[in-house]
Amino acid sequence: MEKHFELTDKVFKNQFTQCTLNPEIFSHEAHLRLAWIMINDHGIKQAEKKIHAQLQHFVEFVGAKDKYNKTLTIVATKAVNHFMNQSKSDNFKDFIVEFPQLKTNFKQLIDNHYSFDIFNSEKAKTEFLAPDILTFD
Repeated sequence: MEKHFELTDKVFKNQFTQCTLNPEIFSHEAHLRLAWIMINDHGIKQAEKKIHAQLQHFVEFVGAKDKYNKTLTIVATKAVNHFMNQSKSDNFKDFIVEFPQLKTNFKQLIDNHYSFDIFNSEKAKTEFLAPDILTFD
């Protein structure tokens, strides 16, 4: 089990928002969990805006600004929302068990939407690039 699970959703979200979350526990799964929490708390549109702004602030605060990718941040939130709309889970632990492909095959899931590599695109880092193969619902 990943270390971010040692924190409640509220504590996890607050520590992230306040930049007190240990960056070593902010894994890919933790990023998905943040999206899940924010969508539950604010709905998809506000979650996208909040995660984008807060993640930019967080990576700058911890000295990892070069790792931020705006397209990937928004797409990850959209992907979590897509699966949340199909989910029977009422907590993130059950949700990620229900949809493990978000954790284990994330790149492949995203590649189904794009004909180009958003993971390594300089343009994708600074602006949102809409999918050119399959849009998100």
